[in-house]
Amino acid sequence: MKFTSILTTFLSISVVDSFSLSTSFTSPALSRRPSQARRPSSWNTKQHDVTIAATQLFHSPPPRNAPKHDTGMPMELDPQEMKIQAAFAEHQQNAPKLGFAIDVRTLVQYNHGFAVISTNSKSNEGYPNGSVVGFAPDEDGNPVFIFSGMSSHTQDILKDPRCSLTVASKQFKGAADGRVNLMGKVKLVPPEEREAAKAIYLKKHPGAFWVDFGDFNWFRMEIERINFVGGFARAGSVSPEEYRNVKPDAISEFGVHIASHMNDDHQDSTIAMIESQVPGINATEAIITSVDSLGMFVKVTRSPVGSEEKQQFKMRLPFPRKAESRKDVKDIIVEMTRSAAAAAASSSSD
Repeated sequence: MKFTSILTTFLSISVVDSFSLSTSFTSPALSRRPSQARRPSSWNTKQHDVTIAATQLFHSPPPRNAPKHDTGMPMELDPQEMKIQAAFAEHQQNAPKLGFAIDVRTLVQYNHGFAVISTNSKSNEGYPNGSVVGFAPDEDGNPVFIFSGMSSHTQDILKDPRCSLTVASKQFKGAADGRVNLMGKVKLVPPEEREAAKAIYLKKHPGAFWVDFGDFNWFRMEIERINFVGGFARAGSVSPEEYRNVKPDAISEFGVHIASHMNDDHQDSTIAMIESQVPGINATEAIITSVDSLGMFVKVTRSPVGSEEKQQFKMRLPFPRKAESRKDVKDIIVEMTRSAAAAAASSSSD
């Protein structure tokens, strides 16, 4: 698997207008050791080391062609803030995650069933043709479609089956949320497999009465390449083999409902859980964006020590053990909430 999963720490992020980045990730100078880097005499070597630690790739060794962002030298930080960031970096690096292949398979499986297909235009040669289409993944995760013969994308595919399908997560609201681009060839489903394709599609789209129209035909994508963006600084590719060999995360199917309940009624508990795992963050807002069997992703808002600037970033909040059912998730979150409350009480009594 090729990917770059860069830890987006407070140091690296300043967010304005829905997660737009304005400060540094990693510069060429930071890819060298402090003694090798060209730096001014006022450069703080300790701060430089923390910066490197806070922008490491999650998975080592990093790919040789991993993308880097060069936006200059890091800002001067309060010493206490540097400690918080270092603790955050270590926590995030060790927090269990599903892994890219399962993330991709899960996103495609539990999407609302609509995506953007890009075909090579038959009528305007050399230009891409984009259409919003319905789809349903089969047991191997391959998208199944039912297309009218009158549609322009159908005519495009019959001439040139090469295309891509861009699938956004069901909760997609902006650049911090996940999306997948599947590339491959879309071909007609053989007659003997059409009833199975119909059953798959109707399970995702039970109201699709047009599946029996005479001028509609069944198609399926044979995936050849997969690109994934899980949010800022978390992007890469997954091989079709890796994609086929994993199953969607079962907890993620109903995780959005758990997240919605927590965000509406128990955000204070989420903030307390964050503080108990990385003391000093002092989040002012914590919105759970997804829940899976190993933990939660949370959009955190806070101000760094010594600054009034607002920062937003995604944080992985891991479960103490793998969740196997809806009840298990509830029990784990209650356990984490009580543990966080006890830690807060102990801290305040010291």
